Amino acid sequence: MTRRAALRAAAATAAGLLLGGCERGPGRPSFKATDVTGADYGKAFTLTDHTGAKRSLADWKGKVVVLFFGFTQCPDVCPTTLATMADAMKRLGPDADRVQVAFVTVDPERDTQAVLAPYVTAFDPRFVGLFGDKEATSKAAREFKVFYQKVPGKAPETYGIDHTAASYVIDAQGRLRLYVRHQQTAEDIAADLKVLLAQ
Repeated sequence: MTRRAALRAAAATAAGLLLGGCERGPGRPSFKATDVTGADYGKAFTLTDHTGAKRSLADWKGKVVVLFFGFTQCPDVCPTTLATMADAMKRLGPDADRVQVAFVTVDPERDTQAVLAPYVTAFDPRFVGLFGDKEATSKAAREFKVFYQKVPGKAPETYGIDHTAASYVIDAQGRLRLYVRHQQTAEDIAADLKVLLAQ
């Protein structure tokens, strides 16, 4: 993703974050990521995972879910994000089994089940890849205020996709809690996940 595209994606998401999150009050935990507790979005999706099973956010109730939208041919942001999440999972130790990392493709044309399965599990075998048709992908992205847009390549099949370069964290009760920027470290992410796991 180009710097200009990243800025556009960030701007597209910022309005929703400003309107959606609650101010930190007495007794509220302090997070490294942006606290969006109380946001009026990011509540549900229905997609297919890389094993072919239908999935919804409710399937992981009882676990903390980290949700990231990207595509397998992404040259930098997506593999870096997944590698950072794999590092964060290692830092959690046994608690990592109570966290589900889910990668939603915004490129359903190329990211088939056969492509997603080896891609996401190469970072961590517990990671899940999710896909849908164009309509389902668009609906899920809108629900989480995620921007994505095709960028033409030198040939029709070599297009890129500009997209929001951030992750969302949903707590074990299924509530949207955190907006994690791409630049945040595995150490900070693990620390935030530990806070949510302790609740």
